[in-house]
This record gives sequence, C-alpha cells and structure tokens, in this order.
Amino acid sequence: MTELVQASEKELYLSDLKKVEAVAAPAWLKRIREAGATRFGELEFPHRKMEQWRFTNVGPIVGTRFASNTEPSAAPNADAVKPLLFGEEGWTELVFVDGFYSAALSRLGELPRGVRAGSLAEAVAKGDALVEAHLSRYAGVNGNIFSALNAAFIQDGAFVHVPADVVVEQPIHLLFVSTARPDTASYPRNLVVLERQAEAQIIETYASLADGRYFTNAVTELALGEGANLKRYGVQREAREAYHLSTVKAHQERSSVFTSYAVSMGAKIGRNELISTLDGEGAECSLNGVYMVDGDQLIDNATSIEHMHPHGTSWIGYKGILDDKASAVFSGQIYVARDAQKTDSKQLNNNLLLSDTATINTKPLLEIYADDVKCTHGATVGPPPEEIIFYFQTRGMSAAMARGMLTYGFAGEIVNAIGVKPLRDRLDKFVYDRYSP
Repeated sequence: MTELVQASEKELYLSDLKKVEAVAAPAWLKRIREAGATRFGELEFPHRKMEQWRFTNVGPIVGTRFASNTEPSAAPNADAVKPLLFGEEGWTELVFVDGFYSAALSRLGELPRGVRAGSLAEAVAKGDALVEAHLSRYAGVNGNIFSALNAAFIQDGAFVHVPADVVVEQPIHLLFVSTARPDTASYPRNLVVLERQAEAQIIETYASLADGRYFTNAVTELALGEGANLKRYGVQREAREAYHLSTVKAHQERSSVFTSYAVSMGAKIGRNELISTLDGEGAECSLNGVYMVDGDQLIDNATSIEHMHPHGTSWIGYKGILDDKASAVFSGQIYVARDAQKTDSKQLNNNLLLSDTATINTKPLLEIYADDVKCTHGATVGPPPEEIIFYFQTRGMSAAMARGMLTYGFAGEIVNAIGVKPLRDRLDKFVYDRYSP
C-alpha cells in the first residue's frame, strides 16, 4: 500500500519531467537529468522512520500535488522586487523569478576581469566547459530524494566563476523570488567555482512577492580551489505558507577557507542541508546560523563537515529562537577520516524558547576514526533567564522589554558577525522589529 501511495505522489513530478526533456540540452546535461529522474524513482519520500528525518514531517509537501515550473514566468514589476535588492553601488545582483534568470531585473556591477556571474542556462547554452566539469560533481544524485528531483529538473540558476588569484571586493547577490503561484514548484540550481587563491562573497536570498503555498527545492554547489576563500550568506525569508528545501554542498581543496552564515525566518516548513567536504590538508570551515520561528513553523538545519585530510579546522555554531507552537531541528555531524590527524573541530547549538509550547530537537554527532584530534560539542535549550529579567526590572525596565532585549542580544551574536554591512543592518532591523515590545 505504501508503495502505491509513493508512486501516486510521484506521478505529477514525473509527468512534468517530459516538458524538461523536450528542452534542448547537451548530452552531458541530459545524462545528469536522467540519473536524477532514475534516482528519484528509486528513493522513498522521507518519513519519521528515517533517522535524518525523524523530527521533520514533510508530509504536507509530499501530499501536495505541485506543478513544476518548467519555463520562465512573466517578469514581475521591478518596483515589487526592488525592496528585496540592496541597490549598493558596484554590486552585482542577479534576480531569478520562479527559478529562471531575469535579465531585466538584474544588474551587473563592477566585476574584476575574468569573473563571470550570470545564468546557468546561458552558460550551458554557450558550451561552457567549466560548468560541464563541475555541475553535479559535488551534489550528485546520491543525496536525498529532493536533491535527486532537483537534478532531474536542472534548467537554470546562478553560475559564478572567479579565476585564480582574483579577489572580488563587492558581494554578489543572488536573489530568488517566487511569484507565489498556488501549488507550483521551482528548482534553482546554482554553481559557484573559485579557483586557486580566489576570494568572493555570495549572498543567496530566497523570498516571495506574495503570500501563498508553493515549493522551492534548491541545490547549490560550491567548489573552492587551493587557498580559495568564500563567504556565503544564505537568507531564507519565503512566504509563511511556503515550503523550502535546500541542499548546499561545498568542496574544499588544500588550505581553502569556507565561511557560511545561514538565516532562516520564513516558510511553513524549511529544511537546509549544508555539507562541506574538507578534501585537502589545512582546510578551514565555519558554519554559522540563526533561525527565528513562531506560529506553527518548522525549521530543520542539517549540517555536516567531513574532514578527509590532516590539520583541518572547523566550527559549527547555530542559534535558534522559537515562539508559539513552532518547532526546530538541528543536527551537527562531524566526520573525521582515519587520515585526518590533527583535526580541530567544535560545534555548539543554543536555543531560546519564548513559549512553553515551542519544541527543539538538537542532535550533535561525532564520527571520529583518527586518534589525534580535538573535537567538542554542546547544546543548550531554555527560556530567557528569569534572574536577568528580574535584574532589568529592578532598574525600571518592564519584563516584556527585558525579554525583548535579551532575545535581540541572543540573535545579535550571529547577526553582528556578518561582514557585509548592508545585509547586517537589514537583518539587525528585522530582529529588532520582531522582538522589541
């Protein structure tokens, strides 16, 4: 019976694939799509008996018959998109509408010579050898069923390439907006390649132009060459009735540095799977995040760092603020291979519960096969400290104001560490407005 239900739930996706198959594509891309479709057909949709999905019920996503966006939507009014952009001088801001690049809404800033930032579909159409070499190499079809589905629907997304020894001073903003057409699904596929000693900052924003129920299933691949330095800022602010599932897979070569900041505040159900493989000696990785949920929202952050060579350094630090009947899941996995001696890895997950009905499930996991390592983990869960609230009250502050100040400061540790000032200021204002009495 379960197999029949699973088959029925997959029918619409599989029928929509015929529209993608009709779109012209090189043979190598068709092979990736076919492998994704095959893998999607083989796998089960996640359920509570699967350990990685034990606390994340994606039944509402699976049970909705989403029609896939397989061609570009009409471009929305520029005034509607403008508040989601930064408009900073010199920045490159690429806008994607329902998963497809919109040249009319985008702006190419002052990029150094040789740097490319634009549409993945255009790069494929031009026969870009770099895209062929890297696409689906890191986030292949062997991940979860949703990343396999994304591979089957690969059409467009962002492509960023920074040549060796080039430093991109200004951030590159990738904005993915949904028009919130009811019960539709989009599949952004992004590829960022930094060659040896290259440096860049990427902001990846997912947002909506309206309320509504829709599904964003995004996959981002990040390739860092030897000594490359990439800072990625992921902001998820989808509509409150939307569903957002994302997979970010980073591959790091020797002495590369990858820093990630993930901010989740939208979607009814949101899951962010972030994995980095330190595939070179002396690589460094820092995964940071804050999630702020209320109502009946569910946010799941599944992080993983794989140490494959000696002298690797990593950090996972996430904070959660939960109110009402919201729930969150955090998992932090550190894998240390047998040859990865002298690994230094730490992780910490702190959570602030603003109501008695909010729920957090946090699970650190260390899988260590080397014998000369430093690995630690920790987690905290609780309400705002009453003794500190009482202290503020003795100084003339109301209890509500004291809780708001504590909550604002709690999130601020992550927000204030963001190195891009316009983004930091925007997020700081959001936190202040949301939690100030």
